[in-house]
This record gives sequence, C-alpha cells and structure tokens, in this order.
Amino acid sequence: MKKTTIQLSDHFTYNKLLRFTFPSIVMMVFTSIYGVVDGFFVSNFAGKTAFASVNLIFPFIMILGGMGFMIGTGGTALVSLVLGTGNREKANRYFSMLIWFTLLLGILLSALGLIFTRPVAMLLGATPEMLPDCILYGRIVISFTVTFMLQNVFQSFLIAAEKPKLGLAVTVSAGVTNMVLDALFVGVFRWSVAGAALATGLSQCVGGLLPLFYFLRPNNSLLRLTRAGLELKPLLQACANGSSELMSNISSSVVSMVYNLQLLKYIGEDGVSAYGVLMYVQFIFIAIYIGYAIGAAPIISYHYGAGNQEELKNMLKKSVLLMSCTSIVLTAAAFLLAAPLSNIFVGYDKTLFALTCHAFRLFAFSFLLAGFNIFASSFFTALNNGAISAAISFMRTLIFQNASVLILPLIFGVDGIWWAITAAEIFACALSLIFLMAKRSKYHYL
Repeated sequence: MKKTTIQLSDHFTYNKLLRFTFPSIVMMVFTSIYGVVDGFFVSNFAGKTAFASVNLIFPFIMILGGMGFMIGTGGTALVSLVLGTGNREKANRYFSMLIWFTLLLGILLSALGLIFTRPVAMLLGATPEMLPDCILYGRIVISFTVTFMLQNVFQSFLIAAEKPKLGLAVTVSAGVTNMVLDALFVGVFRWSVAGAALATGLSQCVGGLLPLFYFLRPNNSLLRLTRAGLELKPLLQACANGSSELMSNISSSVVSMVYNLQLLKYIGEDGVSAYGVLMYVQFIFIAIYIGYAIGAAPIISYHYGAGNQEELKNMLKKSVLLMSCTSIVLTAAAFLLAAPLSNIFVGYDKTLFALTCHAFRLFAFSFLLAGFNIFASSFFTALNNGAISAAISFMRTLIFQNASVLILPLIFGVDGIWWAITAAEIFACALSLIFLMAKRSKYHYL
C-alpha cells in the first residue's frame, strides 16, 4: 500500500516539502488576519482616529503574545530533536512541561499587561483623542493573552506531532470566527474598538483551547499531554533556543513603536494610519515566510538529532530556492496591489489613500530579502543554536531597522521612513550569509 502520511523521518522532495509546510503557511496567514480584519472594520466603521489607536497599542499586545512563539519554536526544536533520537517518553514529558508553563506565564503576563496598558499607551505617544480607544482595545485583547500564547505554541507543536492539517483546521476555524464576529460586533452592533477586541479574543480561544483539549485526550499523534514537573534545564534550553523568535517579535513591536513616533513627528495621525495599512499587508506576506519556516523547522531538527547530514543539505538547498522564488512573487504582488489594498482600508480619505499608496510601493522592495532572513534565523533555531538565531533576529529588527528609521529620514525626509525596512533587510541578508558560511563545517549543511 502506498504511504500517504508524510513523516519527519522522510526524504523531502519539493512536492513533499510543500505539502508538509502548506498547512503551517495557511495557519500563519490566518493568524495574521486577526489584526487585519480588526483594522479593516475599525477603519471603515469607526474612523481613522480609532484605526490609529488600534495600530498604536497593537505592538504592546504582540510583545506579550510573542512569549508563546518563543516557547513554541524553541520547544518544538527541542522536542523534535528528542523524537529524532527515538525517546518518545522524554519528548512527551518536555512537551507537557512547556504547555503547563505557558499557561502559568500567560496568566502572569495578562495581569501585568492590564496594569500597564495606560502608561504604555501614553509612552507610545497616544494623543488625548486616541488614548481611550488605545486603553479599551488593549485591555480587552490582553485579557485573552493565555489563549493567544497557547495558540502560538500549538501552531509549532502540531507540526512536530505530525498533525499539520489539524493545526490548519484549528487556525482556519479561529480566523473565520474572528471575521464573523468582527462583522457582527463592529459592522452590525457598532461596538467600535471594543467589538474588534472582543472578536479577536474569542477567536484566540478557539485557536488556543481546541488543541489543548486534543492533546489532553488519547490521540494518534506523536505527542500527548501528561503530568509533568518543572525541569529547569530543558525549559531554559527551549526558551533560550526560541529567544530568537521572541526577540524578533519584541524587536518588531519596538520598531513599530519607533515608526509610529517618527510618523507622528513628520506627518501626524495620517502617518500612523498609513503605516498601519502597510503592517497589515506585511503581516500576511511575512506570514507566508514564517509559516514555511515553522513547518520546515521540525524536519530540520529531527534530521539533525538523527545525524542525517544529507537531509540537512537537502533542506537548506530547497528552502533557499523556495524562499527566493516566493520573494520575487510577493514583491511584485505588493507593488501591483498597492492601490487596491490601500483603497480597502483608507479609500474614504483621498489624502490618506495617496500617502498610503506611495509608501506601499517603496515598502514593497523589503519582501525581496525578508524571506531568506526569516528562514536563516529559523534554520539555526531548528539546529538548536539559539544564539545565532537570536543574533540574526536582533540585528535584523532592533538594530538595523531602528537605525534606518531614525537615520534615513534625516537624509531623504519622509521617504526615508518607508525605505528603512528595505535597508535593514539588506544588512540582515549579509549577516545571515556570514553565519551560514561560518557554521557550515560544524553542521555540515553545505
């Protein structure tokens, strides 16, 4: 009988690799739709001030939820490596410990987030008109931090459990829930930012709790939730290894804050709204890269744990080619779709629409190198080298982007803000290549 199930231990052709990673790509795209759908309904039904308020506080929310990405990616790399050695009992023990730790950490972060929403909004430069909406949206969404973190964690672990299609089904369900509730709460009931926040939180419950119930029950996957105590060494190893994803999330959020401050300074509220549109489109495009990286990571970790160097070479070669082709397509799509996508969000304001279209076309070139840089960081996470992975993420976002967005406007004016991300990707690409060449003899992937 022909085997139809794809296993981590397989040799991956292009067809098999795309089939295996496709569910995680769609998962990440649907996850990115949360903020996009909120933005669409808030912008069109509540106005640009409410839209700018959501965009201003959103990076703070993502920093809290990003802890889930850290535990998910770092933990998946560790658990997949252990599975590669054949010790399934140990893999389940580590998996369970990380899930229980996520629950406890999520409760703590929710409490802290609720306390600091107002001072953070003020620190980010919220105007008196924006502040009430910033606080209202932020506090409602932050109340669901536990389920948001669980959703981020399970996106990775469902792939390691060889259940990517289940992960896809859960995420699509959560995404559809968000869209339907946004339409109902904001479009019909006119609950403005409160409705958008509530829709997002309830959809995250779908994405976080359904996988939890699945793993609590007997199942035919590689993983199952069991009783597990705190083991400090593997916990720290997983968190350290996943720190690159956390760093990327925090750095991206900090960069967004700096962008917003610069735009308030150079343009005003319209600049924050225009940047919000760019971020929504970037969420979806970057989600394709991140989804592939998440889907491919357990394969890389498994074969690294199994000592299969030929498959490591195969995965690197195929992944780089796939990222390169995808980057060209997405860059062209972003450039061509600048006007229609801008019209969806801000078509009601001609000045804001023109500003957004212009910014969009400059911003589009960043997609040429973003995919390679994201995969390079994820590749080292999968090899359980969190230090290099974190270095790429840290330099790519926190250093290169912040430096670019602060310096380039002094030279090119407002256009320098829109070019900043492309400049950062160029520097990050050079750094990624240096690390890949420097570590080739250690990991034998070239």
